Amino acid sequence: MEKIYKNQSLIYKGFLYVATIFLIVFFFPKGGKFKYEFQKGKPWQYENLYAPFDFSIKKDANEIEIEKNAIQNAQLDYYTYDDSVVAAVEESYTTNFSRVFKASELNSNQEKYLESAGKQILDAIYKNGILKKTNVASKKSKLLLLKNNEAIQLSFSDVNSLQNVEKRILEIIEQKQLSRYSSQYNELFFDIVKPNVFYNKNFSQKALEEELSKISMTRGTVDEGKLIIVKGEVVEAENYKILNSLKEEYESELWADSNYYVIIAGYTILVALVLLMLLLFLNKYRKSVYNNNTKVTFIFFNILFMVFVTTMVIKYNEAYVFVVPLCILPLILKTFFDARLGLFVHVLTLLILGFVVPNSFEYIFLQIMAGIVTILTVSELYKRANLFISVGQITLIYIVGYFAFHIIHEGNLNNMHGITFGVFLLNGMITLFVQPLIYIYEKVFGLVSDVSLLELSDTNSKLLKELSNKAPGTFHHSLQVANLAEAAAQEIGANAMLVRVGALYHDIGKMNNPTYFTENQVTNVNPHNDHEPLDSARIIINHVLDGIEIAKKNNLPDRVIDFIRVHHGTSKVYYFYKKALQQDDAVNEEDFKYPGPIPFSKETAILMMADSVEAASKSLKNPTFLMIDEFVDKIIDGQMRANQFSNANITFKEIVEIKKVLKLKLTNIYHLRIEYPE
Repeated sequence: MEKIYKNQSLIYKGFLYVATIFLIVFFFPKGGKFKYEFQKGKPWQYENLYAPFDFSIKKDANEIEIEKNAIQNAQLDYYTYDDSVVAAVEESYTTNFSRVFKASELNSNQEKYLESAGKQILDAIYKNGILKKTNVASKKSKLLLLKNNEAIQLSFSDVNSLQNVEKRILEIIEQKQLSRYSSQYNELFFDIVKPNVFYNKNFSQKALEEELSKISMTRGTVDEGKLIIVKGEVVEAENYKILNSLKEEYESELWADSNYYVIIAGYTILVALVLLMLLLFLNKYRKSVYNNNTKVTFIFFNILFMVFVTTMVIKYNEAYVFVVPLCILPLILKTFFDARLGLFVHVLTLLILGFVVPNSFEYIFLQIMAGIVTILTVSELYKRANLFISVGQITLIYIVGYFAFHIIHEGNLNNMHGITFGVFLLNGMITLFVQPLIYIYEKVFGLVSDVSLLELSDTNSKLLKELSNKAPGTFHHSLQVANLAEAAAQEIGANAMLVRVGALYHDIGKMNNPTYFTENQVTNVNPHNDHEPLDSARIIINHVLDGIEIAKKNNLPDRVIDFIRVHHGTSKVYYFYKKALQQDDAVNEEDFKYPGPIPFSKETAILMMADSVEAASKSLKNPTFLMIDEFVDKIIDGQMRANQFSNANITFKEIVEIKKVLKLKLTNIYHLRIEYPE
């Protein structure tokens, strides 16, 4: 149990490593991997390729779509002839004939003749039926009429419609020389004639589906042993289709029950190698990240999330693979860590995705270029315009890269699909959602971005307002230290925004006992006069612990709290230590030391220097440049001799540059002015 407790961090990383490998391999599409990489328009770089087995040449999507369109255009629609409607019309005709013709003076023979002529007219107009007006928009000139269990092919002109029935009746009446009775016939037929030919949607759909099902997905076969392509030959349209067919057949045959676990093992090994490289990189070059399990989990989670989204898109439709905003990954990692780590993780993620994406070379090339542009262009995300400009440049790289690959593959500008450019634009729009994603990550993983630091640097925030009210001298001191530290950080390339925020909050613990600190004393009464040196030292030292407590109550990020914790390191409260020595030589030096720890980064080291120099500079009387120069050297050299910077990754050269900045800034602050006459 003791060993487990001591190595719990390493055990957690091992569990995270194994779990991530398992999930990535689980998300992978279930299929083998073709051992040759090829692209249209490029020469075949391998040895002569012979067919390893018999396989069919599959048609591409465009060929199948053309055949489908041809069948749909040629397929005639089915219409049903309803005999029951005709029977009902004839019955109505018999019933209404006497009523309509009763006013006419007809003998029985004439009446029988006219009734018989009317039935002949009905037979004529219902020979092929009367078509009901339909919403089906058809450009076809023919149809199939289902009549008496038989499909008859007719032209649309052979079938009457309600619109031309009246005209057709008049034509027949004239042919039979019955024009004098046309008004009676029109009155009679107007009420009883109804359409009896209806569009049969179900039958038409089934017939179309049956014809579409007959489309062959292949065109020809390649026999085993046949030469497919020779080394150096350019992969052109025909060869490209044959190679794609071989690839699909090979991968489907490879992924069988017999070798399922072997292929899974291969994927697992490769993914494990990629993630192992990430852990080794973190351990060697980003030790602080490696030792923080939350940050390691954050990195692994983002890799896993990108792999998951990409594989889901590929399963849905691989044509939309570039919709996935993969540049969010380096953008987020650069925001929370640094550019080098962001690009390294981006490349490793692309190596994993190379197993599953189509045209892996083209995909990896474009994504690496976009990732590099992301790293080079995205900075200061708290400025709204920067993100829009960077996303525009990323989208442009995608479009230009795709354009170049298309020219290489096709040799011309034909067949360029506008939808692909739309995919890249959609990718850019989704990338803009990185801002709310960063906010979510901050809350979930407890990380801090420049956007949050900018919000914390607002001097109108609740905590800084409280500091300015309770301890105005400390607030002014914090502002001065923030300006000095920010300038020094910019000089050596440290995180200037982080240093500024740390400087603004480093002394908030003084709010609990503001009058015990000289910058807040507005009268000549010093409350330390009523205390022993040890008690006074403890009050001074406790401002660090009080500051940490106040910061946690106000939910300040840990990165900011670190500045409060280390800004005095393990230095002594020298004034009260000397005062105690004057009273008693047997003084425990440790009682007058701050608890530490000492600074552990460039930023925290800069704050210690700027804080000490600014606070001590208040004791200078009529300072000159020479006095400031010696004064800054004395304080910082003393901190170096006390090993306060031994854990900070800061060089002697950088300390010299920081000294120069502090000297210049203090000289400007204390510069002499012309004395104006009263």
